[in-house]
Amino acid sequence: MQKDVILTPEGLDKLKAEIEHLSTTKRREVAERIKEAREFGDISENSEYDDAKNEQAMLESRIALLEDKLRAASVIDTAELDTNVVRVGSLVNVKDEDSGKTLKYTIVGSTEAAPGENRLSNESPVGKALVGHKRNDVVRVTLPNGKTRELKITKIDVA
Repeated sequence: MQKDVILTPEGLDKLKAEIEHLSTTKRREVAERIKEAREFGDISENSEYDDAKNEQAMLESRIALLEDKLRAASVIDTAELDTNVVRVGSLVNVKDEDSGKTLKYTIVGSTEAAPGENRLSNESPVGKALVGHKRNDVVRVTLPNGKTRELKITKIDVA
């Protein structure tokens, strides 16, 4: 049983676009590879055919996974978000109390998480710690390496 998938409107659009691309363009490309590989002769000893069939299986698996996510998705209505409390869809400015460094995070569902782009999942240690807190709150985050950080929320916007 798949858990609920929380998406921003932007994440929903990306998910639909990926399903569309995989279902049309990518399927055609794989079908063409299979057709070409069949023309090489005996398929029982044809590595190109085997590779193409494996790619097809992985593609269909990926499409099915994305379609399941789409069915389980609940989309955040940005009009309902406020700037008083951190929620999925919030853009949060925090100040690291130790280093004094200012950071900006967008809180998203796990499907859209991209830590390198400062898009943190609401299930990540930092995301989980921030959700539900207000401006000027100081939250203590225990990181996977065991260290703790204290982050002060300085600003909350709608992403």
